[in-house]
Amino acid sequence: MTMKDKTTHFGFQDVPYQEKVKKVAGVFHSVADKYDVMNDLMSLGIHRIWKRYTIEMSGVRAGHHVLDLAGGTGDLAAKFARLVGPEGSVTLADINDSMLKVGRERLTDKGILGNVQYVQANAECLPFPDNHFDAITIAFGLRNVTDKAAALRSMYRVLKPGRPLLVLEFSKPVIKPLNPIYDTYSFKILPLIGKLITDDADSYRYLAESIRKHPDQETLKDMMRDAGFDQVDYFNLSGGIVALHRGYKL
Repeated sequence: MTMKDKTTHFGFQDVPYQEKVKKVAGVFHSVADKYDVMNDLMSLGIHRIWKRYTIEMSGVRAGHHVLDLAGGTGDLAAKFARLVGPEGSVTLADINDSMLKVGRERLTDKGILGNVQYVQANAECLPFPDNHFDAITIAFGLRNVTDKAAALRSMYRVLKPGRPLLVLEFSKPVIKPLNPIYDTYSFKILPLIGKLITDDADSYRYLAESIRKHPDQETLKDMMRDAGFDQVDYFNLSGGIVALHRGYKL
């Protein structure tokens, strides 16, 4: 099968492999301005706790150089910028220029200027030197990547030996009674909220579908190992609705 004939999933649809990037870009162009508001509404504010836990587990400290990949509107990057201080740096990278623009505006409004750089980049082929970053985070972004294995290998390459990658992502609930409630919320309520807040139900329907297509906890753990990461483990949050995976470069 040639690349031209290859297909992949976009939510529950099968689309030509090379079209997924454009379709995902369209989703985030549409929701960028209201992305933070929607995150609060969708998670009832709990996403802030998940992200705080990710930062705590990263071990980032003063002087470190951090890559916040698929960093979107910059909520993780803002906290990392304060942790690394003037001797460190944070690179907020996102494939979507609309999200990157909103992130730059948000951080500028917060007075975070000197130690953050903004790079439009595809996670599958990161434009950074080998062994460059002290930590990499990707929060709620990996499921939108077309070739996740290539992205994990690219992250491994630019990470310093002995340093962690942290993947925060929606996953598979481990408490069975949660499943029907979660499905109703995802496929009925979430698109309705998207319609009311952003006038875009379809984008939020895609986001719900993309969660279901994302690898479960053990599968993603194996994918990280296959990419070269060591000491890979994961932590279920909110009953496995979200999981934080962590692995170290050898």
